[in-house]
Amino acid sequence: MGRMNGKTVIITGAASGMGAAGARLLAREGANVLVTDIREDGAEKVAAEIRAQGLSADHFGLDVTKEDHWHAAVDKTLARWGEINVLVNNAGLPGTPETWDQATLEGLSKLIDLNLNGQFLGIKAVIPHMEKVGGGSIVNMSSIAGMICFPNLHPGYGASKGANRLLSKSAAVDLASRGIRVNSVHPGIIYTPQSAYLLDDPVAIKAILPKIPLSRAGKPEEVANVVLFLASDESSYVTGAELVVDGGFTAI
Repeated sequence: MGRMNGKTVIITGAASGMGAAGARLLAREGANVLVTDIREDGAEKVAAEIRAQGLSADHFGLDVTKEDHWHAAVDKTLARWGEINVLVNNAGLPGTPETWDQATLEGLSKLIDLNLNGQFLGIKAVIPHMEKVGGGSIVNMSSIAGMICFPNLHPGYGASKGANRLLSKSAAVDLASRGIRVNSVHPGIIYTPQSAYLLDDPVAIKAILPKIPLSRAGKPEEVANVVLFLASDESSYVTGAELVVDGGFTAI
């Protein structure tokens, strides 16, 4: 307890899965957490669960692809807690099984808009407020699909996640002099509501597990632990890094 005492966090895509796990963990460690999601009812539910434990949280219905939504989320955070120390860019659109013949430009545009542009807008929105308090930490959620290829997955997914990786490094280099650290997290096969369709399929899971040295899917809480490290002062000399949370999948 207490690893995030005195810090205020905005976390996106936090109505379920890795985002919700991150919001709960950061709050337990003492942070004030603005739980955001385009599904505002889900964000409200997670924030209410956090407050029921005597912890500090509020919610906001945030569409990360809209710049005015970002400004409103920032304004709400400042009005409630007075500063912003951490941004966790967790919101993202999952890849769907599609061959190149099936993939469309519309699908590509949606993936890029949510997975990449949403993070860009979030970073832009918090920079001046982090700088005002002497710096901060930005954690961008990517994927091992931004490092290696997954066949027959919409090509826009890997492209957007690879772009997250380089967006994070660019921001890390350019914002270091302003005291802002930026890192990316690259989960592998994690059991979330978005991946349940695949991991609940006995045939699919039988094919996937032999590729994971730890022989299981990861838990959202295991990704949240890495987010906590990067958000906290324990990672004060870590920026431009990419932390892989994949049970060894990419080690083979």
